Amino acid sequence: MMGISRDGDVVTLELRREERRNALNTELCVQVREGLEEALDGGARAVVITGRGSSFCAGADLSGDVYAEGFLDSLGEMLRAIQEAPVPVIAAINGPAIGAGTQLALAADLRVVAPDARFAIPAARLGISVDRWTVRRLVSLLGGGPSRAVLLAAEPVDAHEAVDRGLANRIGDLVAAQAWAHEIAKLAPLSLHAMKLFLNDDGTRDEPSPEQTAALAAAWLSEDVQEARLARTERREPVFRGR
Repeated sequence: MMGISRDGDVVTLELRREERRNALNTELCVQVREGLEEALDGGARAVVITGRGSSFCAGADLSGDVYAEGFLDSLGEMLRAIQEAPVPVIAAINGPAIGAGTQLALAADLRVVAPDARFAIPAARLGISVDRWTVRRLVSLLGGGPSRAVLLAAEPVDAHEAVDRGLANRIGDLVAAQAWAHEIAKLAPLSLHAMKLFLNDDGTRDEPSPEQTAALAAAWLSEDVQEARLARTERREPVFRGR
């Protein structure tokens, strides 16, 4: 489900669920986190995360266990592990990064995107919501106005717009991302660690308010979520009622 390869000081983690467009489930979230920990224990100086096939990550696997208790915890633990890793993590975004795939890309420090890659967070089409961390990180990278369009209108961001607005750093493929990782791996590790800590002091570590926590839970536990799931199986547009 996930591959790990090493080239000198650079470790590459590859999502390998091509049959599900690398959609995340609990098992894959755990494997990414454990693969990252293994890379760090082995002395990696930079880590690259990518997807096999035509997609980076199609989001949470809606046909799997993502609605089950524990998935959100596993997803959060994976994202925090990437954010808190003491070395730079580069996301090589080889195709669409949707929903949780965008969250995975946001957790990385740098993003290299293929020309046909795109970002999207269609939570409002599914009756769910992303958390405060995701919103704050998206705003810090993409900007407030564009982030509102992504979240409130479920609009995608293509590769070139992502680079222009700062969500992504450069256009390129996995080889380009790995070459950049090798350049970064030669830099001073303590300097990179310190600056990563400062860069990540962007409001994402603050605790959500009780009102925000309640609103998030209300969305995930709503009848609208069930309607979205039913509409998906019936291949129709959901009809949301706000309850």
